[in-house]
Amino acid sequence: MTKRRLAWPELPLSAWKETYATLHLWTQIAGKIRLVQTPWLNHSWHVVLYVSARGLTTSAIPYGDRSFQLDFDFLDHVLRASASDGGQKEVGLFPRSVADFHAEVIRALAELGIEVTINELPNEIPDAIRFSEDHVHAAYDREYAERFWRILVQSARVFGRFRTSFIGKCSPVHFFWGSFDLAVTRFSGRRAPPFPVSGGPPNLPEAVTLDAYSHEVSSAGFWPGGQGIDYPAFYSYASPAPPGFSAGPIRPPQGFWSNELSEFILPYDAVRTADDPEQALMDFLTSTYEAAAKAGLWDRAALEGPLGVPGVPRKV
Repeated sequence: MTKRRLAWPELPLSAWKETYATLHLWTQIAGKIRLVQTPWLNHSWHVVLYVSARGLTTSAIPYGDRSFQLDFDFLDHVLRASASDGGQKEVGLFPRSVADFHAEVIRALAELGIEVTINELPNEIPDAIRFSEDHVHAAYDREYAERFWRILVQSARVFGRFRTSFIGKCSPVHFFWGSFDLAVTRFSGRRAPPFPVSGGPPNLPEAVTLDAYSHEVSSAGFWPGGQGIDYPAFYSYASPAPPGFSAGPIRPPQGFWSNELSEFILPYDAVRTADDPEQALMDFLTSTYEAAAKAGLWDRAALEGPLGVPGVPRKV
């Protein structure tokens, strides 16, 4: 595999949809463990996972006077549980049921002296099965799990650079295990009207949605497909969407407005095959944000700045 193909590999949804479904549920187990141990932070930022040099991590989770973390390692293909007192356990990532994986994760934590109880019903998934009863989802293709993570690594790098040009409130680059997407969100600083919660994702409490969209946002991200499209894609939306937002000019030309999803879409393959994938993605992030900020009359002079440069403090 060439260096380009290793960094931006192919990820056809049809080739790994069973692994995708299983891995989605495994990440929910790790995320829910973080959820029950971490104080609530605005917009659910306390429950997310982060892209790491080997996979996805919860980062440190408080547990009394100790801490622990869970790391999905998509090179060694293990979930690694590490405690601040030096204890460590590994749970293998291989074709196994969600029920089996869930039981071993809880057991491994117990052996580290960490007792947790989570809500076993998956979030944002139709026809959800409780983790301890799910013997349906049991696929794991190492190659495609690694490919997915490598796309997250490249996407997070570009998202992180994009984030540096915004002085206002902006989320970290983080992975939402409920919707299974990597995202970064900018805020105008203004309150938003109450978000309409009827007909939203299944098993997502109304209070969570209201908190997530309490303020005006321009949000962009990557997800591997589903939810109306059968291919991996980058997306960008504004909430609430201001009049004229969907007509905003965006780059690159392969990007388009989806009436069904009410957001801009850029197929991942358009980035993967571009002469400069990083620039193609940056163009999409920048142009869709500009469409939201212009249509929404954001105070851009107060919120924006130049892209950050390593080692150079921002001029004030």
